[in-house]
Amino acid sequence: EMAEKQEEPSNAQNGEPDNAEEGEGKKKKVKREDLPPFEIVTGERLPANFFKFQFRNVEYSSGRNKTFLCYVLETHGQESSTRRGYLEDEHAAAHAEMAFFSSILPRCEPGLRHSVTWFVSSSPCVACARRIADTLRASRGLSLTIMVGRLFMWEEPEVREALRAMKAAGCKLRIMKPQDFEYVWQNFVEQEEGEEAKAFVPWEDIQENFQYYEEKLAEIL
Repeated sequence: EMAEKQEEPSNAQNGEPDNAEEGEGKKKKVKREDLPPFEIVTGERLPANFFKFQFRNVEYSSGRNKTFLCYVLETHGQESSTRRGYLEDEHAAAHAEMAFFSSILPRCEPGLRHSVTWFVSSSPCVACARRIADTLRASRGLSLTIMVGRLFMWEEPEVREALRAMKAAGCKLRIMKPQDFEYVWQNFVEQEEGEEAKAFVPWEDIQENFQYYEEKLAEIL
């Protein structure tokens, strides 16, 4: 059943028309490489150029239609533990948010409390927002804070409603401040080998864009 849930988000949600030919190509590729039904790239750290492009909190995010999701997962038990990593939905049938619930969360020990923080390039689409709300309502021991670089399609009434439903289900939604981008840079982005870790260089309009999105989010919620 899980596999079915995985595949619900169609390309149409990514703003791309569903394209039968492309689907065929994907199927062939899957057969050849024997991939799981979706391909999620997970890793310790993401390449710096991906970060600089995808996480940039610009107002018009043309070309930025992938989701990069960096997560910190704290498990509170007799021995508390912290795991971190990132997911990106390269050719995925599932968005990175869905993939977190299907591939990362199930590995968590049930019955314990889990605090999760996501740093995501943009806020979730409607389907992912609903899944987040449902998951939070169903999982008493799970708390989720989502730090987003940009708001995705925030003018759409359906998106606004979905974000409010997430909040009602207990999700904390925040816009990333310059310090949050720096945190991601230090903790999730590959540093060139043999170099001292390069300092994070904020882009020109990082603070204005943060304030712009923070005002929009306050209006929505």
